[in-house]
Amino acid sequence: MKRILIIKLGALGDFCLAFGAFSAIRAAHSRAEITLLTTPPFAPLAERAPWFDRIAIDRRAPWWDLAQLWLLTRRLRGFDFVYDLQTSARSASYFRLAGRPPWSGIARGASHPHANPARNRMHTLERQREQLEMAGLRDFPPPDLAWLAAGGRRFDLPSPYALLVPGAAAHRPAKRWPAERFGALARHLAALGLVPVVVGAGEEAALGAMIRAAAPGAIDLVGKTKLPDLGPLAAGAALAVGNDTGPMHLIAALGRPTLVLFSAESEPALTAPRGPGGSLVDVLAERNLADLTLERVVAALPSPHRRQPDPENPSPCPPSASPTDPPAASKSP
Repeated sequence: MKRILIIKLGALGDFCLAFGAFSAIRAAHSRAEITLLTTPPFAPLAERAPWFDRIAIDRRAPWWDLAQLWLLTRRLRGFDFVYDLQTSARSASYFRLAGRPPWSGIARGASHPHANPARNRMHTLERQREQLEMAGLRDFPPPDLAWLAAGGRRFDLPSPYALLVPGAAAHRPAKRWPAERFGALARHLAALGLVPVVVGAGEEAALGAMIRAAAPGAIDLVGKTKLPDLGPLAAGAALAVGNDTGPMHLIAALGRPTLVLFSAESEPALTAPRGPGGSLVDVLAERNLADLTLERVVAALPSPHRRQPDPENPSPCPPSASPTDPPAASKSP
């Protein structure tokens, strides 16, 4: 095989969960020219990765846009094998546009289908591995993520610091723990000697401002980072706490102690971030995140940050925030 295409369009969390699959495909085709078809937000990250020779852009234009459809068809043609890691209805339809080449995915007529009727009940990591095994891959080397920690800007941050990720998709507000509780958590972390650092997209600026107002010692980087900047920020963090959103996947992939807050909007067993080698991360689930108390989050902080601060520098949490026999954080299966 000389030319390989990988399809992975997004979102960020799914892109990060595909690092292992990318690494396995590169190991299986060490001498091939590998092209990644992705969407514009992830191109800067993909360009830094060691697994791809070329990056092709899919703007996911509507089907009636014939000019874009023609361009997409050109980008899909001429490959000796295609790994569709997006496995959506849209990406499966690319099989015919590509001229029906040898194909790993769920497209009808694919030469190497992921023929497991229970695939949608598997965690993304295990689902992708099984898909690749059914395509004949046997070697799954741990992905080298040194490039991820080395890319982007390095902010001059005091150490130690903790990352807070209060945002989530704007159209899914139920995935967000209330910003005022992130503010109280920031005060608690500061009392433990950790500098709270808030990250997020520009449209989440109000969340960063609320946390900064509640915890004046916090550093607000919301809207000030690009995707490649998250790697160095994550690599230097003592821990991270955030909602079920893309940056938490990137932070977890770099092996940082991570606590992810889940609502009923998503299922940790299927989509929770994973650490190096597929290791589990700390997960705290509450059907309605408005019901998730500060004391439960404090109790679930990754060790050694579960301890209470020194009595001479008391936690800003109210007395009731030091629960007796607090519930432990759950783990994704």
